[in-house]
Amino acid sequence: MNTQGSPNASGQPSPRGEHVSARVNPLRRPSDRFEWWFRRLLMILLVLGLPVVAYSAGTAAHEASMRTVRAQVAERHRVTARLTEDVRREKNSLVKQPAQVRWTDGGGVVRTGAVLVKPGTAKGTAVRVWVDGNGTVTGPPASALNATTNGWLMGVAAALGVAYGTYGLWVGTRLLLDRRRYAQWDAEWERAEPLWSARFRR
Repeated sequence: MNTQGSPNASGQPSPRGEHVSARVNPLRRPSDRFEWWFRRLLMILLVLGLPVVAYSAGTAAHEASMRTVRAQVAERHRVTARLTEDVRREKNSLVKQPAQVRWTDGGGVVRTGAVLVKPGTAKGTAVRVWVDGNGTVTGPPASALNATTNGWLMGVAAALGVAYGTYGLWVGTRLLLDRRRYAQWDAEWERAEPLWSARFRR
């Protein structure tokens, strides 16, 4: 008579032949249970924490960049300057060359600076340049696109940091647990090996 799956004395189906849950496995060690819970905790932190950290870092970077954009837009402006020298044309060269320019600011002060212009540009040619509040030649102000790009880059970097940090924490914990398990196995074998060997010396 096949008794597989028949009720036991308690009236419950026999566990023989059925899958035993890993959580109730009697062979599980405390380190196995800790690993099980720790892995799930890391997964929860990863699923919930990664988007929060990425969004917070990206938003903070975007807002900081936008403050820089607004400050640069308010400070920098374009003026029309004129070359004070001819720009030599190098053979087969299309790279812009530095050249001195002169312009008069709003207060009537004559200012000079260096800008990059195309080779072969003649002296006296009008050139549009960006200057800051001190009248120093500078680059154009950053744009909202720059701020958005910076925000995205920081958000992605933060997400990768959380992902790699979580993975590193998991790998480190596994190494520590495995080291402890190996030490326990060695200690148990040292106790069991003499008894095991004695069976074959009879």
